[in-house]
Amino acid sequence: MTQISDHSIQVAGICGSLRKGSFAKMALQVALEGAKEAGAQTRLIDLSEYQLIFCDGKEDESGYPKDVFKLREDVKVAHGIILATPEYHGGYSGILKNALDLMGFDEFEGKMLGLVGVSGGGMGAFGAMNSLREVGRALHAWVVPDQASIPEAYKVFDRSGVITNSALENRLKEVGRQVARFAYLHRSEKTQEFLRAWEGAPVNPGGA
Repeated sequence: MTQISDHSIQVAGICGSLRKGSFAKMALQVALEGAKEAGAQTRLIDLSEYQLIFCDGKEDESGYPKDVFKLREDVKVAHGIILATPEYHGGYSGILKNALDLMGFDEFEGKMLGLVGVSGGGMGAFGAMNSLREVGRALHAWVVPDQASIPEAYKVFDRSGVITNSALENRLKEVGRQVARFAYLHRSEKTQEFLRAWEGAPVNPGGA
């Protein structure tokens, strides 16, 4: 796989849980380690550190707290984004939904997007991640192929937040690696040169 060489790629992880000792946050930290190992700069965005408003759809944002604009800017500068959420009733968390509703194309369009989900039950967080995959498409983001679902998360992390299952650890890291590497390829000048050459290539007269 491609290894980032210029260390200019930034990957932001957004944690969709405010709970102290959040397993979603623990899983996100592991995924960000994978992005860092691939050569990216990483940042964990903890929504508990932002004073956000409930998104009510009003066009006038003059009354929005400054942290809404800070969140947008913090996400906008990233080249890749990892969303992490606990699964609640088959869906992703309300805090993450609200944060996403306060953002839009400016923050996500054309970005690489990785998905991480945790659950207390044995079925995993596939419902939440399937919903987030649709959100990613709606925001014109590139959702990477791999995702990581952690069932019975309380059995997977120890009290210090260290993951104890090596297979799941690698799966989480692979999400981060893919986000970093695809973001790098997406921005690579060599890749852009290839795409321009391919788009400008003459039509094959023998083609159907």
